Amino acid sequence: MAPFWTLSAAGFAATAIAYGPARMGFGLFLSQFRTEFSISTQTAGLLSSLGFLGFLLGLLVAQGMTNRKGPRLPVTVGLSAATLGMAIVAASPNLTVLGVGVFLAMSSAGLSWTPFNNAVHRRVADGSRPAALSLVSTGTGVGIALAGAAALLMGLIGLSWRFCWAAFAICGAVALVGNRMALRQVAGTDGAGPAQRWRMLRRRSAIPLLSIGLCYGTTSAIYISFAPDRIADAGGLAGLPPIAAGGLVFLCFGIFGLLGLLTGGAKAALGLPWLVRLLKLAATVSLALVAVMPTWPGVILSAGLQGIYVMMTSAVLAFWSDRLFPALPSQSFTAVLLAVAAGSVLGPAAAGFASDAMGSGPMFLAAAALAGVTALVMRSRHIRERPEPDLEPGDEARYLAGRPDRPAPAPTAG
Repeated sequence: MAPFWTLSAAGFAATAIAYGPARMGFGLFLSQFRTEFSISTQTAGLLSSLGFLGFLLGLLVAQGMTNRKGPRLPVTVGLSAATLGMAIVAASPNLTVLGVGVFLAMSSAGLSWTPFNNAVHRRVADGSRPAALSLVSTGTGVGIALAGAAALLMGLIGLSWRFCWAAFAICGAVALVGNRMALRQVAGTDGAGPAQRWRMLRRRSAIPLLSIGLCYGTTSAIYISFAPDRIADAGGLAGLPPIAAGGLVFLCFGIFGLLGLLTGGAKAALGLPWLVRLLKLAATVSLALVAVMPTWPGVILSAGLQGIYVMMTSAVLAFWSDRLFPALPSQSFTAVLLAVAAGSVLGPAAAGFASDAMGSGPMFLAAAALAGVTALVMRSRHIRERPEPDLEPGDEARYLAGRPDRPAPAPTAG
């Protein structure tokens, strides 16, 4: 049981930092950054996209590092990037330095999550792995809630945003030290299984999975980047300092996001197609509420729905990819996260331009329409949970290991 608790606690801390203040901090403090550095909405979108580009590159680097050196190296690099990036943001004297800090901090999310799938698979007994990975993922919701609480407290008592980012960097350093100790037993060892082929993922059945991932990345990144700023632009919340609105958004986001732990039960009760549709509907309502009802009830409901959508969809993408490609669990999930990251890069940049052109309200309505249309066009027959008939798990595994019992089928172009 020692590896279970050690790795679960380490992963919890890593995701709390990387997916809490490191990934969400820019949107959380955007109103303060705009005042401090005279940032336009268009520039804010480009800066957010730069950070999500760091996330995308981190995913690619983590895959290579894990295959060659095991999971400890990418987690160490990721938490080092988070700590350094948040410290740079705290001390940034100008917009350029701020951008460097945001890029480094957000790259940690790509580096620090997927390696724990490898570590848990190697060190935790099979029956305990789902619980261990659930505890690791729970760190995301807790990290977001704590970052939101810190920003809310800052707004209420008048602390500088630089103080908050310095505190985030100190927490990152603590998590870094703890993870280096916890992952000693998987340090410097080859983490790869059989040689893997990206082209094996080019299947028709993967198109809906990757499309949902792309839409999810686009809409969630727009919300993360601009929701607090939209509320501040609309006059803030009655009785709350304008700079504290972002803290309330992410506090509700993180708390409601803990319902993501119920995703497995929801999938069993509803089936995957209906669960996907309902999550897209939650995203649609969440984005629309920010546009048309940026008041106390609307903001709390919007942030709660967005937290549920983000956390549950993350879990859906994980087990959906695992079911489609059972012999490639790590690489198939990395492919999905790359689609999410691509949407996260494109979404804020496009939203920044759209907001400057037509206002933040219409921009959020357009993002809501994207999620709504995706829910409408996705049919049950598009959402497969099993490998295609011509590619059974045993055939895929034998092909990847270089021991095919029969010629491997040519991959279908996706």
